[in-house]
Amino acid sequence: MKILLATDGSEYSKVAVEELARMPFQLNTEVRILSIFDNSLASAMGSVPMGGLPSTYNDAILIAKEVSEKNVKDAAKSLKKANSKLSITTTVVPGSPKNAILDESENYGANLIVVGSHGYGAFSRFLLGSVSQAVSLHANCSVLIVRKQDVTEKRQL
Repeated sequence: MKILLATDGSEYSKVAVEELARMPFQLNTEVRILSIFDNSLASAMGSVPMGGLPSTYNDAILIAKEVSEKNVKDAAKSLKKANSKLSITTTVVPGSPKNAILDESENYGANLIVVGSHGYGAFSRFLLGSVSQAVSLHANCSVLIVRKQDVTEKRQL
């Protein structure tokens, strides 16, 4: 089985890592941990604002990439601690999270995509979009969306 775990290092992603770590796996299960960094500033480099330095943009992109690399390393460490028999690889790519997750899933041949849900309401989803929703609608494989449970949340059935 091939699992793609997408993480952005947020508390919601960490809950997805924890959930995946608790799951029993069949032999030869492979997990690829993916983090995406925003490189949209790169397109703005040709239009440097008055007084701005191009290196500032490069630095911002470099920092975003370094944060993503730390995120995948932390997730890999947590998964390996929970199950040392897992085959774990990591990758960091630039781009839009929705597209990058779908592209990586297809290229990797994932059987399952695991993502955390930020739990936005309808209005926030409309304004910000929902990565987990877009992935679940367009993925060619199963998708596990892990929600962070709020202990103060009261559920009515």
